[in-house]
Amino acid sequence: MPLEVTGRITARLYVSSDCPDTDFTVKLTDVYPDGRSDAGDGWHPASAVPGVVRKRELLEPDEVVEIPVDLWSTSLVFNTGHRLRIAISSSNSPRFDPNPNTGHAFRTDREQRVATNMIHFSDKHPSHIVLPCIGEPALRTSIPP
Repeated sequence: MPLEVTGRITARLYVSSDCPDTDFTVKLTDVYPDGRSDAGDGWHPASAVPGVVRKRELLEPDEVVEIPVDLWSTSLVFNTGHRLRIAISSSNSPRFDPNPNTGHAFRTDREQRVATNMIHFSDKHPSHIVLPCIGEPALRTSIPP
């Protein structure tokens, strides 16, 4: 049975990092039976304060924080035989500039760090994707570990 997703798609991620700033990207992919796929994506720097333009709060090492990732509004039909895939990463270059993971303002220096990032899945830290499904009650599905 086809699944229609129409409206704003969001990911609510509980994350931690060993760096003061890093990025999290989320892709929602329609995987066709023959293996090809189409994707929609979103991006959020971990230090950006949701809803506040140009305010940053650097991360404390290994502190768990909740971040929203906006995958924008869409209208997609996942047909019978298709699969829905969620891919979470810390980069989506060249679509978005790579984060140097230092906490410094972008392009102010050449320093870069490799970040060790974690997505948390538990009752206390329920990372999830919100899909506005048409014809069904709103679907809120936890991302499997």
